[in-house]
Amino acid sequence: MTKKIAVLPGDGIGPEIVAEAIKVLEVLNAEVNLGLEFEHGLIGGAAYDVHGSPFPQQTLDLAKQSDAVLLGAVGGYKWESLDISVRPEKGLLGIRSELELFANLRPAILYPQLADASSLKPEIVSGLDIMIVRELTGGIYFGQPRGIRVLENGERQGFNTLIYKESEISRIAHTAFQTAQKRQGRLCSVDKANVLECTELWREVVTEVGKQYPDVALSHMYVDNAAMQLVRAPKQFDVIVTTNMFGDILSDCAAMLTGSIGMLPSASLNTEGKGMYEPIHGSAPDIAGKGIANPLATILSAAMMLRYTFNEGAAADRIEQAVNDALDANVRTADIYSDGMKKVSTAQMGDAVVSALIKGA
Repeated sequence: MTKKIAVLPGDGIGPEIVAEAIKVLEVLNAEVNLGLEFEHGLIGGAAYDVHGSPFPQQTLDLAKQSDAVLLGAVGGYKWESLDISVRPEKGLLGIRSELELFANLRPAILYPQLADASSLKPEIVSGLDIMIVRELTGGIYFGQPRGIRVLENGERQGFNTLIYKESEISRIAHTAFQTAQKRQGRLCSVDKANVLECTELWREVVTEVGKQYPDVALSHMYVDNAAMQLVRAPKQFDVIVTTNMFGDILSDCAAMLTGSIGMLPSASLNTEGKGMYEPIHGSAPDIAGKGIANPLATILSAAMMLRYTFNEGAAADRIEQAVNDALDANVRTADIYSDGMKKVSTAQMGDAVVSALIKGA
């Protein structure tokens, strides 16, 4: 059966890192006939330059007609002066909303070979394996009203609305509990219920949903404490579930525990399991075109795509093992390089994963 993948490289380093993920998928596809087919499209600044929109109708149609989406990154200095309604990031928010990709899974795993690359002591992060489940289509990023207005005294005021419906909270809570069931059976719900009524409701709904999952140990934590605990004792966490904005911030914090944000993949899923897969890092325009970006997060995102949307767990395992083997061979891009390692380019890191994939066949 054909599995159609919409490939949206985006901006900055996006095209470079996506190319390496496609390289890995094509080798695996040819070897075991996964039935993968790729069709490229535009999103973000690249789409704006051609169509005057960061999320044109052509891209929406492609995404809806595909079984999964593989995305690079959006944004860059070039488009920062645009009106906010057409900035590249609107393309990312748009595709998440249109495809109803409400559940964002962000694993933070420390490969043992990179323990010294973490900003924390090895004994604190060694063996780290956290899954952050971020609500992705609600909260303050989508809430209305929003904007900038002029008050009667002439002063400007910016405003955004943090809003969640009970059904949105319940939906992401079920995903998080089910994720925890497949791991260590521990779920920490992160909110700010002491000062935000919206997240007071969040805590109430998550607690109620938790009654349906007696095999999962549920705890609650305020977001400021959660940020502190992530750098104090990160291995206390198994699965974290939280709001759109808090998840955005905490997952980037968790990224540095793993040695580099260039190592963290993500999956964004709807209720049918259709997903968009992307590294959690940005477009890094300062290094775009230099061939030094780390493609491993994108390659690992491709593995998540095989696992979560296409139910090709064995193929996903092979990609993840190939990444591990490439790291065992001391191959490193600049962000994870240390003395004694072999510093390689973006393409060479992709080649190292391909080589390990072939050897492991």
